[in-house]
Amino acid sequence: MAGKKGASKELKLPSVLDLNEASALKDKLLGLRGGAVEIDASGVERMGALCAQVLLSGAKTWEEDKHPFSITKASDAFSKTLQLLGLNNDRLIAKEIGQ
Repeated sequence: MAGKKGASKELKLPSVLDLNEASALKDKLLGLRGGAVEIDASGVERMGALCAQVLLSGAKTWEEDKHPFSITKASDAFSKTLQLLGLNNDRLIAKEIGQ
């Protein structure tokens, strides 16, 4: 066991999370599976519904795996997009899911 237990990996989201980015985002998240992850959403300027769905799916997957999953430093655009989609910001932002 080489890594520290409890050390989380960070994924910085790109500025544009559109249809073209959804598959890459899914692959990046799957590559981080198996441990704690912290998503930095500070640079997001535009996000589509499919990428929001990928992030929600990631949160659910980490919850089922019983690993922490959090989205931090959410930009205004990120938060507003979640609101427009009718998603609960508290489910993802600044809250760890799982222990």
